[in-house]
Amino acid sequence: MRKSRRIVSALLVILLTFGFPFIGTGQVKAATVLTETKEGRDGEYTYSLWKDYGNTSMTVNGDGKFECSWKDIGNALFREGIKFDCTKKYQQIGDITVEYGVDYHPDGNSYMCVYGWTRDPLVEYYIVDSWGTWRPPGATSKGTIEVDGGTYEIYETTRVNQPSIDGNTTFEQYWSVRTSKRTSGTISVTEHFKAWEKLGMKMGNLYEACLTIEGYQSNGSAEVYLNKVTVGDAGKSGGNGGGNENGNNNGGNGNNNGGNNGGNNGGNSGNNTVVKDGNKIECESMTLSGPYAGNTWSPFSGVALYANDDTASATVSLTSGLHDFTLRGASDGSNKAKVDLVIGNETKGTFTFSSSSPTDKTIKNVATGAGAQTVKLVVTADDGTWDAFLDSLTISDSAITSKKPKCSAKLTSAKTGIKITTAKAEYADGFYIYMKKAGEKKYHKVKKITKNGTAKRSYTVKNLEPGKYYIKIKAYVKADGKTYKGKYSKTVSVVVP
Repeated sequence: MRKSRRIVSALLVILLTFGFPFIGTGQVKAATVLTETKEGRDGEYTYSLWKDYGNTSMTVNGDGKFECSWKDIGNALFREGIKFDCTKKYQQIGDITVEYGVDYHPDGNSYMCVYGWTRDPLVEYYIVDSWGTWRPPGATSKGTIEVDGGTYEIYETTRVNQPSIDGNTTFEQYWSVRTSKRTSGTISVTEHFKAWEKLGMKMGNLYEACLTIEGYQSNGSAEVYLNKVTVGDAGKSGGNGGGNENGNNNGGNGNNNGGNNGGNNGGNSGNNTVVKDGNKIECESMTLSGPYAGNTWSPFSGVALYANDDTASATVSLTSGLHDFTLRGASDGSNKAKVDLVIGNETKGTFTFSSSSPTDKTIKNVATGAGAQTVKLVVTADDGTWDAFLDSLTISDSAITSKKPKCSAKLTSAKTGIKITTAKAEYADGFYIYMKKAGEKKYHKVKKITKNGTAKRSYTVKNLEPGKYYIKIKAYVKADGKTYKGKYSKTVSVVVP
């Protein structure tokens, strides 16, 4: 993947070196051309190309317009429209309409539609105005809606454990399919939402509304010469396009009658995501930087860091103390993908992935200060042949401060001492043992023991006087030159006869 990018860069250098002339006297803005899965901004709109395999091309012409073609593909989607931040339902956003015109030439199975997602509940939706050789979705209609000078049949289908904007999961699909094809006109998107909800098809918080051309195991081409998305009562066009307030630019995923629901994630140029302790950050919502950083849909919806210093970053709000950072990721092969965790300008540890299967890796007991801080995930060991894929980063309180350690105590065989044994605690470096005799006001520390890996450790207090003794322990860990103590265990007691 990266190799092809470097070839393109080399070709540009050659062209500039030989001084190919520009024709004309005015400044001309070159169109954006995509041939692989990618997402970006077109003014107030977001555009994206997603495919699983085959030959694709998408040319972004500005103002929502684009051209696309596909050949010998599995599944491909070309779309441009508005992204929302999943904090409002359609009733709170206002009316959404799409005025469009398309020169549409499908050769096989294809849809021309308005497409998008909602969250809570997770729903993938289609409003289909034209199609290729097969009319979707191959189900029984739940009813009809008369709108925009035509009749649409309404369908609801279910996808089980399939790719979505939230990873592989089960979700509903809502469909409005026009009974007669057309390739230009106005689609009153909100009217379809209302009709679906009247039939019990609940809509969640809106994620996107995009004019979309989809192809499945087919060839074809289309030119979108008009694409105006209007949002809200004020008739504002564009508005939320390209990214939400957290810079979250996850791309949707396409569906087809063959059951090949392809997910993808779009590019990411929004603001850093601000989260608090215990929250999960989807990596595709982070800010990307570096020569080759981009989004990926396989082995999950996330980001791909291709070369040294490719970075995904976000601003997080943390409390002072220790935190655990868990990164879900993968390598593109058996080579180790190494990703540094950098907070501020300090490297706190390295996540290592050695398999193409997604796994969770955790750096424990990371010391941080309080307040908003920049967290970066940086590739540092790329050898030019493999890539690091990142799905999500979860930040939580360290186990040393959130869990109570366990211990047990019993008389020794001589019945003049107490043997104290700690339970396994992989998050700790060791334990402090505290004891007091009945009648004493305060506990006193009797021993600091160093844990050997996750093995149980014990210590025996000998030659005790008769009486009842109370014992408790604290786990501790060392980080950044400091010792951090956790919570007390439950108190146990032993009577020395």
